[in-house]
Amino acid sequence: MSRRNWLTALLLIALVVAAYWRVFSAGFIWDDDAHLTKNACVIGPLGLKEIWTTTQAVYYPLVLTTFWALHKIVGLTPWPYHALNVVLHCASIVVLWRVLRQLQIPGAWLGAAFWGLHPAVVQSVAWVTELKNTESALFYLLSILSFLQFSAESAGARRWSRCAVSLLFFVLALLAKPSVVVLPAVLWLCLWWKNRRVSWADMRALIPFAALSALASAWTIWEQKFHAGAMGSEWAQTPAERLIIAGRAIWFYLGKLVFPHPLIFIYPRWQIDASSAIAYGPVLALLIGLAVLGLRQSGNMRAILFAVAYFVVALFPVLGFFDVYFFRYSFVSDHFQYLPSMGPLALAGAAVSKAMTRLKWASFLRPAMCGALLALLTLLTWRQTAIYHDLVTLYTATLANNPGCWMAHYNLGIALRDRGEKEQAISHYREAIALRPSYAEAHYNLARLLVEKGEASEAIVHYEKTLLIHPDDAEAHNNLGAALFESGRVVEAVAHYQKALALRPSYAEALFNLGNAFVASGDARAAIPYYLAGLELSPNQVEAQYNLASALLRNGRTAEAIDHYERAVELMPNNADVHANLGTAYLQQGRPADAIAHYKKALAIAPENVAAQTNLAWLLATCADPRLRNGPDAVELAERLNRLSAGKEPVVLRILAAAYAEAGRFNEAVDTAEQALRLAEWQVGATLGDALRKEIALYRSGAPYHKDGR
Repeated sequence: MSRRNWLTALLLIALVVAAYWRVFSAGFIWDDDAHLTKNACVIGPLGLKEIWTTTQAVYYPLVLTTFWALHKIVGLTPWPYHALNVVLHCASIVVLWRVLRQLQIPGAWLGAAFWGLHPAVVQSVAWVTELKNTESALFYLLSILSFLQFSAESAGARRWSRCAVSLLFFVLALLAKPSVVVLPAVLWLCLWWKNRRVSWADMRALIPFAALSALASAWTIWEQKFHAGAMGSEWAQTPAERLIIAGRAIWFYLGKLVFPHPLIFIYPRWQIDASSAIAYGPVLALLIGLAVLGLRQSGNMRAILFAVAYFVVALFPVLGFFDVYFFRYSFVSDHFQYLPSMGPLALAGAAVSKAMTRLKWASFLRPAMCGALLALLTLLTWRQTAIYHDLVTLYTATLANNPGCWMAHYNLGIALRDRGEKEQAISHYREAIALRPSYAEAHYNLARLLVEKGEASEAIVHYEKTLLIHPDDAEAHNNLGAALFESGRVVEAVAHYQKALALRPSYAEALFNLGNAFVASGDARAAIPYYLAGLELSPNQVEAQYNLASALLRNGRTAEAIDHYERAVELMPNNADVHANLGTAYLQQGRPADAIAHYKKALAIAPENVAAQTNLAWLLATCADPRLRNGPDAVELAERLNRLSAGKEPVVLRILAAAYAEAGRFNEAVDTAEQALRLAEWQVGATLGDALRKEIALYRSGAPYHKDGR
């Protein structure tokens, strides 16, 4: 490239960077989590080995390898990923310019600029996941350029080395995105354009390209159907319907190149009526147009035929003849025409260039007119990049132009929920369900938010609808069980927890929930094995450790209970209830000193913890070990408890009486114990009354009450 060429390339790059400037402050959107931010192959624990040797990479291992390498350097900071997309797009524009020059197409620079700056390609550049497009496009164009150089050579080793390089670039392009399988047909078209015919020697050179294309096509068709899940009623079009979709899609994409408004992230999904003769109009118009162009292969007609043929060939994988998972939402998408749009836009560049050369009387206007066109495209692209800033912006813009997009309502609900805007999220989940009543995911997520709002009854309805659609959804069974449990329907909750475990035996949360349900129904013994099984799977679940310890303590398995309470304390050292219950377990095991220590820790965390105050006051007043007793502290705790109970709880009064006695205040001890006795006789029963009578006798004799009877 000459110095002038370098300068024009830099000008082109500068325009593109200006047009895409706003993407550098954008974040991640839609499925960027599946491909990058939450992809185990990229962020761990999996890695390069799994990317290249398992189906974890789906069908673009080179893209995941690029993500993996960049993540090692920049982590999950969004702007470097956006910058990489822009850089690759700029590189592709420059290579496209060189390809168009190799094909001797007029206005090559302008054609490349039209493609690089057209707003219809924004989706591919501004969306991080579409590194699949930008990376594959660069290798795709390099493969074409190398093959054209190969075809221009007369003979020799250098000629075939260029062919080998072209084949290598094709392999790299396939590893980034298999939609480049059309390359052999594109190379054939390029040879036809340059030479007006394709020789048998050229056809032989295309054989390895065609073989690779066939393998990649078969793999991609299998992957879309059996891995991505492009199966079911949404992909059950008849051959006639697929033909209608293809014809309509081609004209749709051409229309967006001519008039790129509105450009929508998810376009409305067409309703196809194969019984209507009008529905076949687009495909018939296309066939007639191609026939006319084929019969008149001269001058401008041949150029138009080349551009249109390239456009149709490059679009072929996404015209509806093969099942693509994205067709669940729409039969068309801007990112599908990233490569195909090169043909019509190169034709537009050639047409403008030739028109400008005819304006001999206004040659001074040519730069201004071209500059105005490029400025307009730059402005349109700059405006279009704004909608890719974040998920809320993206889906809000989508719904403004496509209010019936159930997927956008659902995903906007998720984004709003993540931002804490739960009411708005609920509203969008309801809209998604209204548009698509069988949308199980929307029912499920709506139910979860309703539970958080405390509206368990309505949540139950939506969980049940989820299970009508997907009866084998273990999480939905578990969550329905939780909602039923919260509503007091414990028996029904148990049934759904058990169903969840039948579907997924290693489901820790369902095991814990089933244990909780048995405890709530009064069968703590039955809960223990479920807690134990759950903790084998998730040993750091503090609530389960606590609940298991409580169940073990209730069943007399004190030593085991202490082990689990101690583990709960390790996991949650600032929880007063855990310390209080561990103190009780130590007390039952005959370790009052340890019990006192944990009661005191509980009260240091939560001074109003009634259980810790009650048990500590009683221990300080009545413990058999004189080293542990402390009358004044016991009085302080017991008086606080008595104030909280307004002096009407006989058990609290009993503790206070014992504390007074330990502190040597026997008259107050007698009066307080007698008050407790009067309340106990009509509130509690004979057992407490008998104990109080014995203790009153001790206090009257000037002796405190201790647990060993002294």
